Amino acid sequence: MLPKRLLSLDFLRGFIMVLLALESAGIHRLLIHSSEGTWFYNMATQLDHHPWNGLRFWDLIQPGFMFIAGTAMAYSLHRQKQNGIPWSGSFKKALKRSGWLFFWGVLDYAVRKAGLSFELWDVLTQLSFTMLLAFLIFGFSSRTQIIICFTILFLTEALYRFTHIPGFDQPFTDQHNFGNYVDLLLMNKINSGGWVAINCLPTAVHTIAGALVGKLLLSDRNDKVKTLLIWAGICLLLGFGMDGLHITPIIKRIATTSFTLASLGWCLLGLAACYWWIDIKNHRRFLFFFTVVGMNSIFIYLFFEIVGHRWFNEYVGAVTNGLMELAQIPPLLMQFITCLSIFALEWGMCYFLYKKKIFFRL
Repeated sequence: MLPKRLLSLDFLRGFIMVLLALESAGIHRLLIHSSEGTWFYNMATQLDHHPWNGLRFWDLIQPGFMFIAGTAMAYSLHRQKQNGIPWSGSFKKALKRSGWLFFWGVLDYAVRKAGLSFELWDVLTQLSFTMLLAFLIFGFSSRTQIIICFTILFLTEALYRFTHIPGFDQPFTDQHNFGNYVDLLLMNKINSGGWVAINCLPTAVHTIAGALVGKLLLSDRNDKVKTLLIWAGICLLLGFGMDGLHITPIIKRIATTSFTLASLGWCLLGLAACYWWIDIKNHRRFLFFFTVVGMNSIFIYLFFEIVGHRWFNEYVGAVTNGLMELAQIPPLLMQFITCLSIFALEWGMCYFLYKKKIFFRL
């Protein structure tokens, strides 16, 4: 018997993609800049990454994306098993999917004004690794997978603390940590914003945990929400405890152990709340708006990352701003309308694909 569709997962996927699309359209940046000096500024900055040591709402988007990818994989593998697809067939699908994720992730960063570039910082590139690893250990017991997750975190901690490479021996200092050194080896460059490619190692914990949650939700257990809340509490306590006790700081840009645990705790808490509200209590109002985008998450992500930044946003802005200048609309309002117009057009494309039953899958 095929499992019932997890509507809370559809909502969360769509919610994340809507936020990413709004950010790509420029609405987040506009909210932050226009609110400087006001009471709203501290709230608006939650829509941007923390500069270094700390945690903001926007820092949870990428872990959430990785986490629900693991949950969705668990449901997909369950359906494949029910349809009689052997492990070798599922492995070929997983390998193909990871290959495409890596390709699109590299392509996203490849074309620059100065020419072609090879970079491994895109979320899809990292997801290609985390998804494959989560698949390879999916058949292990839950206890074994949890042990593997903690082993990954200990390994990450050790690499940052004990490698002692000259110039890169400051574990939690920007531009001077082990992650920066690995980037120098892999790409012969260091990200000026502090992001590192080796984040794929600790953030694999998010995807593995998502797959474990998928297994839990597919089971016949009656304490699913309680279990999610308990694990959420454990992860939040460990993550924020490590930061508060000055053991390991919460730094999203290098995905420290404390950040990985704290963000995983929020992911577990968010899914628990959505699962209880949507799948158990059957509250389904307003889901459609997000589901339309979530059903074509790969398409819309690649669209606003590749097409939006390089052409679409400026083209739409030229049209809307030109029309509004004729109507003498105030500049700030003009910018908001342009951002919302870009988002509306992107949502409309997703709606068109949804109505035509066209869904892009990797």
